[in-house]
Amino acid sequence: MKRLILSGILLLSFAAGLSAGDFDAFFEDATLRLDYVFCGNASRQEMYFAEAFRTSGWAGRRTRLDQVFLEGNGQISLSDPETGKILYVNSFSTLFQEWTSYEEATRVNRAFENCFQVPFPKAPVRVTLTLTDHHRKVSARMSHIVDPADILIRPLADNGYSRTVLHRGGDLRRACDVVILSEGYTEAERSKFYKDAARTVEALLSHEPFASRRNCFNFTAIAVPSPDSGVSVPHDGRWKRTVASSHFDTFYVDRYLTTANMKDVFDAIGTVSFEHVIVLANTPVYGGGGIFNSVTIMGSDHPTFPRVIVHEFGHAFAGLADEYYYDDMYDPMYPLDTEPWEPNITTKIDFLSKWKDLLDEGKAGLFEGGGYTSKGVFRPAEDCRMKTNSCPDFCPVCTRAINRIIDYYTAEE
Repeated sequence: MKRLILSGILLLSFAAGLSAGDFDAFFEDATLRLDYVFCGNASRQEMYFAEAFRTSGWAGRRTRLDQVFLEGNGQISLSDPETGKILYVNSFSTLFQEWTSYEEATRVNRAFENCFQVPFPKAPVRVTLTLTDHHRKVSARMSHIVDPADILIRPLADNGYSRTVLHRGGDLRRACDVVILSEGYTEAERSKFYKDAARTVEALLSHEPFASRRNCFNFTAIAVPSPDSGVSVPHDGRWKRTVASSHFDTFYVDRYLTTANMKDVFDAIGTVSFEHVIVLANTPVYGGGGIFNSVTIMGSDHPTFPRVIVHEFGHAFAGLADEYYYDDMYDPMYPLDTEPWEPNITTKIDFLSKWKDLLDEGKAGLFEGGGYTSKGVFRPAEDCRMKTNSCPDFCPVCTRAINRIIDYYTAEE
């Protein structure tokens, strides 16, 4: 089985692995949603299964089912309980794992919701989740059997919320399917939401390499009314009742807008088939967040919105790291004895697997400072969309990384 090293990640050759024919053998054209609670502190993490749901249609990949492109900070896999054969695997990162880097995690236990989508199996499967620490070592593991005939798997019905397709680039089975969910928009602001959602699509598809790959994306907007207009800004004493209960001041960082209520997000999306979700927050306050294979969230009305939404989507969709640095992390997210899994930063522990080829060709550089650390972590360009709001473009390394993950999601066998 051929192996390739691409931008800091181990990837099996596109010609290898489980195929679309294998998908039909093992899975239905349906989605199994699995909800968990991740909990613990800086030194110990645990995972607990909550409940399972079924929705019609599967928007995810149907080839290379047993391969991951980026390592992430965790993985979920389905395997045959008898043989151990991996039938499907995907990687992710979580807000919970990021929280463990903060000082609060040394003195408080907390719990976070997480929801994952996998193809619906035709026979019982073993579901295994692993979390890894900043040294890329497994910090928590759990597994359990899911029987597709289990009467407690709840079928989801259409929740009736308004939705519209904003951009159709390709077939659901091949394109990257993105939903944009309203957050902090009242029923009276539905038209504003759809206009803001259209601005989101325009911003993303006007930036390279997304612009050249626009036929690889589908975008659907879902308007779910919130009781209050706007989102919560704790440092100003403003709390709102909204669909996803998002708020600024995550981890006491004023510009960090996130939601810990992932069940509410998935419930609001309902039966719409998707792979990636953007939570669009109705606010002029600057801020947002993006977590790999989890969620992108962004305030809609700040003047920098068109550029910042691209930056945050770079995190959530392509696993790109922040290339700026403040040296303010309690526990460095990128220890200098470990090569980061993110494709656009390096500690030079394994630089050969990153962008050395582009460095040798004179297409990229090696600049110290990145991943929130000024010393020992390096980025590929003086400036990039992943470093500052003033830079209009992704650097060559980030551009290549985005193109590669689009290929992973959309390429045929």
